[in-house]
Amino acid sequence: MLFLLYADQASLAPSPLRTWAQWRGTSRDAISPGKPWPDNLAGLKQIWRVDLDKGYSSPIVAEDRVFVTESTENGNECVRALDRATGRELWRASWKGKISVPFYAKKSGDWIKSTPAYDGKTVYVGGMEEVLVALDSKTGKERWKIDFPKTFGKPKPEFGFDSSPVLDGDFLYVQAADSTFKLKKETGAVVWRTLEHPSDVMQAGAFSTSSIGEVAGRRQLLVQDRVKLNGVDLETGAVLWSQEVPNFRGMNILTPVAYKDAVFTSSYQNNTYLYRLGREGNRFTVLEAWKNKAKGYMSGAIVIGDFAYLHLGNQRLTCIDLRTGESTWTTTPFGQYWSMVQREGKILALDERGELILFRPNPEKFEMLDSKEVAKTSAWGHLAVVGDEIFVRDLAGVSAFRLPLR
Repeated sequence: MLFLLYADQASLAPSPLRTWAQWRGTSRDAISPGKPWPDNLAGLKQIWRVDLDKGYSSPIVAEDRVFVTESTENGNECVRALDRATGRELWRASWKGKISVPFYAKKSGDWIKSTPAYDGKTVYVGGMEEVLVALDSKTGKERWKIDFPKTFGKPKPEFGFDSSPVLDGDFLYVQAADSTFKLKKETGAVVWRTLEHPSDVMQAGAFSTSSIGEVAGRRQLLVQDRVKLNGVDLETGAVLWSQEVPNFRGMNILTPVAYKDAVFTSSYQNNTYLYRLGREGNRFTVLEAWKNKAKGYMSGAIVIGDFAYLHLGNQRLTCIDLRTGESTWTTTPFGQYWSMVQREGKILALDERGELILFRPNPEKFEMLDSKEVAKTSAWGHLAVVGDEIFVRDLAGVSAFRLPLR
């Protein structure tokens, strides 16, 4: 009986082959495993489309359904579960939640941005007022909720809940209340809280979603707050190391990426950096291995082998040799933002202008294979790709496409 119970629980864990379960995918690495994509997008066909109110969260793809978020005109935040095959609505849940962001951030909108996480039975959704809600994935019924500003005596974040919860095993890692939390996913109970920082205009809130990687022999949470890059012990919340990242108005936005015994990142209107970690017993050291004048913005990097493919604030794509820090090529401009997914020697990118772009990650030259329009309005939601299905969240709705595989 015990074995059967364990097997049933294990079967709930989402598989990268069947789901897109959180920010940058089920495995959090922007890799979509499966059969290779073709060399062009000629066979790409739309399966269904559902109109939505505004939102920038990535679609979350479960085995039989797709979860999407939106900020409605009446001041609510809403989650909908849609049938994966048809787009038919299965349920919706909503709550009051609205923030008016500062005037200089208005072009990015007041609407929901945090991407949910899904563990096989629960969907975890971060609303703009920094309220985290756990919903039953089959029914939409609320399991638990945390209002971080109210619970921890912090002001509501000026820019909203911009980072996304990170799901790992039985726990969630969340940047909220001007700090980083580890939560029990079943109950929302706090395991630890760390990296508390001031609530001033330069440090409050968080833009970057954390990642988990093994660096210098230690699997750790890589947290990029608004001024520093940090390594945090997953069990205890102890800060293993910290490195200030040069930034403009605290706009550290990218998700940091582990590369061998180093961490790759970039910051708006500054540079791109590789920080190398060393270890002397339990003490970690941090050294800036190199910096490159390329200026990242919001788009997460794709790392393949020793090369990073990074979309920049000047709307160009560049390839950087991680061993030396040198750019091997840089393109002419595209749109303001790319979300990218890799599979078997190709990268699919969703351009903010609504173009789906297929290219080969070639360190010697930009090798574009094809492009096709997939949205009529701006597309800032991260691309979700599972098997032969592609899900695109643009400002006015969500669309499902099928791309025949070889």
